[in-house]
Amino acid sequence: MDEPLLLQDRDDRGVVTLTLNRPRTFNALSEAMLTALGEAIDGLATDDAVRAVVLAASGKAFCAGHDLKEMRAEPSREYYEQLFAQCTAVMLSIQQLPVPVIARVHGIATAAGCQLVAMCDLAVASNDARFAVSGVNVGLFCATPGVALSRNVPRKAAFEMLVTGDFISAEQARSLGLVNRVVPAEALDDEVEALIASIVAKPAVAIAMGKALFYRQIEVGIKAAYDDAATTMACNMMDPSALEGVEAFIEKRPPSW
Repeated sequence: MDEPLLLQDRDDRGVVTLTLNRPRTFNALSEAMLTALGEAIDGLATDDAVRAVVLAASGKAFCAGHDLKEMRAEPSREYYEQLFAQCTAVMLSIQQLPVPVIARVHGIATAAGCQLVAMCDLAVASNDARFAVSGVNVGLFCATPGVALSRNVPRKAAFEMLVTGDFISAEQARSLGLVNRVVPAEALDDEVEALIASIVAKPAVAIAMGKALFYRQIEVGIKAAYDDAATTMACNMMDPSALEGVEAFIEKRPPSW
């Protein structure tokens, strides 16, 4: 019996781990893998018990991007447009989840695999991880990965990666802003857990409102961003968890959430 393409696990805090499970292909994003990942994320989006999602991978690599053998088997513009639309929908669904999504990265993350890291809200990488948008090396500019990459790293750094296809190290990825933290491979799970523990200690409603606002305001002008942020903060302040948190601060005691 074939192993499932995507493994899903949940702990008693509501932390869900989704594990890409095509290790023999370096977890390449086949159509079936994209479907499985999209369906899993859509299911989590309406589950109020979920507090955070970890995106991990089995085998020696995080994700090598699209399945090039599958892409080459059906060379038509209609097929490629459908495939990239499917991939875009999955990438956007990560950002639209009301909980933080943390990429747990080891090995390589290339092309759409690098895009996947960039679309996650947070990323922790092992110090042996490497990142590239390497499609240009086979004559295919990583256009859709470039959308996510250019919203994570400075413009010139993103463009250099896109036109050279060269790898960057985990430390370079951290310094550019593609990942948050870099640790030895044996400490990767502990570092991911440190982030999770900090997140789940906060009120879910504040995290959800804040994440949605964070991405909305990035895409608009500064005046519209401030207007949206002010409305969001006013609504957040009226939530019982915020009222309790402020009251606890005034009374110099831990909040009762």
